[in-house]
Amino acid sequence: MQILAESQWQERTAAHEARVDSATAAHLARRRDHRRHPVEDFLFTYYSFKPAQLRRWHPGAGVGLAGATGVKGATGTTGAAGVPHADWRFYAVDGDVVSVDVEAFSEARGDTLRFVRDLLERTATRPGRFGCFGLHEWAMVYRLDPADVRHSGWPLRLGAAGTDAVVEGHQVACSHFDAYRFFTPDAAPLNAITPTRESQPSLEQPGCLHAGMDLYKWAHKLVPVVPSDLVMDCFELARDIRSLDMRAAPYDLRELGYEPVRIETAEGKAQYAAEQRGFSARGQALRARLIEACDRVLLGLPR
Repeated sequence: MQILAESQWQERTAAHEARVDSATAAHLARRRDHRRHPVEDFLFTYYSFKPAQLRRWHPGAGVGLAGATGVKGATGTTGAAGVPHADWRFYAVDGDVVSVDVEAFSEARGDTLRFVRDLLERTATRPGRFGCFGLHEWAMVYRLDPADVRHSGWPLRLGAAGTDAVVEGHQVACSHFDAYRFFTPDAAPLNAITPTRESQPSLEQPGCLHAGMDLYKWAHKLVPVVPSDLVMDCFELARDIRSLDMRAAPYDLRELGYEPVRIETAEGKAQYAAEQRGFSARGQALRARLIEACDRVLLGLPR
């Protein structure tokens, strides 16, 4: 086990908190003012990890934090001094060192750990597909009354009829269940495949924007065995992908500074696919790190 001195983990904690504060400040300000943002709020509303949870720094499995001065009891560590992690779930104290209790985590979350690891591995080994052009967002508004559109406060660039025509003029081929399940009833039968929750491990592929965004979901579900720097790297990838997702969507968000990727044109398709490939490469690197974090727990436990 790697042991971090008190000064080391305090420095890393402060750096992480500053990173999270920068990333969440605008969202928290909007929340206080009861304002919504159709692009940037997604990571805090669709995913279940709260900003306060994201702000907690975790070293990850296999790293010990020196400096514990109390004795861990039923109600936590005695005294105000020491390592705060000693009071957190899935941590254990050994002498003056606090570390993630991987056995306790595996006992409580083992099924999730194995599911995520299998999904990530199977996704990583498939070739990426780069011909969807973000039509899932268009299928989510297909033939809807304008009042029923999710982001009804923002106009459709091509209007309702023009948006429907784009869907009808393309092959919709969404492989991600959590995008497909939001298709309108008229759009769902137009998809080339019918993703289900059960078929997710068989269909997920690394070119999919939503599979890339979901790396953040899998990372935060595996806290604290996954280190916080990896969680934040996944968060930042998801944030960047969300921007492309909405720039390529049918909404006109130029007032917010989002120039559209006009996927209804050849130039827009080429731009979308190029950005998609870049995100896929970033996602594959993070996927490998998440698999490694899973294996650190699964392979380190007695069989």
